[in-house]
Amino acid sequence: MKKSSKPIIEYITPFIEYCEIEKGLSDKTQENYQLFLKKFTEWLRANKNTSLRPHELTNEYIWNYRVYLARQKSSRTSRLLSKASQTHYLVALRNLLIYFTNKDILSLPADKIKLPKEKDKSVKFLKLKHIERLLLTPNINTRTGLRDRAILETLFSTGLRVSELITLNKDQIVDHSQEEYLEIPIVGKGGSTRAVYFSPRSINWLKKYLNTRKDMDRALFINYRGPKDSSRRLTVRSVEILVKKHSAVAGLSQITTPHTLRHSYATDLLAQGVDLRLIQEFLGHKNIATTQIYTHVVNKQLKDVHRKHHSGSKIKN
Repeated sequence: MKKSSKPIIEYITPFIEYCEIEKGLSDKTQENYQLFLKKFTEWLRANKNTSLRPHELTNEYIWNYRVYLARQKSSRTSRLLSKASQTHYLVALRNLLIYFTNKDILSLPADKIKLPKEKDKSVKFLKLKHIERLLLTPNINTRTGLRDRAILETLFSTGLRVSELITLNKDQIVDHSQEEYLEIPIVGKGGSTRAVYFSPRSINWLKKYLNTRKDMDRALFINYRGPKDSSRRLTVRSVEILVKKHSAVAGLSQITTPHTLRHSYATDLLAQGVDLRLIQEFLGHKNIATTQIYTHVVNKQLKDVHRKHHSGSKIKN
């Protein structure tokens, strides 16, 4: 390891390039890292530490930065940054330190940056009866209701991330709408390509929705209130809002998000006996460990079934 004469600030751009070229991270991830590290450089400037070099970064600096983050307010909500948001900033900084290590630049070890304790990360999913209630909520007599029904059906049928859903185009569906089961390739997280599958039920609702579309917009799902002279493709936030709205109308007790439907999709497949490796492919997870979170859900279901039905638990002493 060698000491660098360059300040940390001058390594931000090379680090982002490293994320793109060597790590192959998505444009969105690179953009987020750049945004999160901008906060760190702002803190360095505010404390007149712009000349701080990698090997000069100490635990004391990290602690002071954490205090700074804890007292920052979100520009969107005007509230103090949540623990999750603070973690995002710290993870970006940790990855910068990992970059220094990989480049043989002496610096504070990445594991010296302790992340805030996270809330319970257990999988939140809907049972099939709750899925059905949610799917039946949109008013299909309106064009927005029909669109929302198609969105909900698509999310549960495919397990798509909401960021993947909004990139879909009409021609991907229309060109294959006569097929009983639709299979299309999509570019997912990290730029990896995988196949996603639409059930006959979801295809049916997509057809009904597309039959109401007279516009020339390429996007599969659009906002009807947007300007007509530009693309009205739905955003991640707009899909999150509509899922939350229909969840409330359906009377679901837990907060439901598009990712809840993705969890429900995966949990349903696993409960039906689908191999974990196949579910990993369906979801586009690079690491099987990410997919294994669903086994805890199914394991609990098995435990409850065993307790309820197995005769061994009913035999008297």
